[in-house]
Amino acid sequence: QVQLQESGPGLVKPSQTLSLTCTVSAGSITTAYYAWSWIRQSAGKGLEWMGVMAYDGSTYYSPSLRSRISISRDTSKNQFSLRLTSVTPEDTAVYYCAGRYGFGTYDYWGQGTQVTVSS
Repeated sequence: QVQLQESGPGLVKPSQTLSLTCTVSAGSITTAYYAWSWIRQSAGKGLEWMGVMAYDGSTYYSPSLRSRISISRDTSKNQFSLRLTSVTPEDTAVYYCAGRYGFGTYDYWGQGTQVTVSS
């Protein structure tokens, strides 16, 4: 069973960069045709899809975040990472990494990590 685990700072100051890493086990992030995403949920709001990196390294980002987001990977560690620049308190949320096969549903989820943007 594929497992995902988020890691990274829980507190980020406004205007700084949020960086999180997702470690994938029992499955390779380069296996065709899997895709790996970052999804977040702010208090009292629904899930917000942020972006995806496919098995071949290609990426696609939410238009609302495109100017601030990047997703990268380290295949030697079987990890993919999120970088979100110029954060504001509105970026405070629980951040999840998730995986899916093809264009199906997200079957694999990390437990989520709380990130608070505050000075």
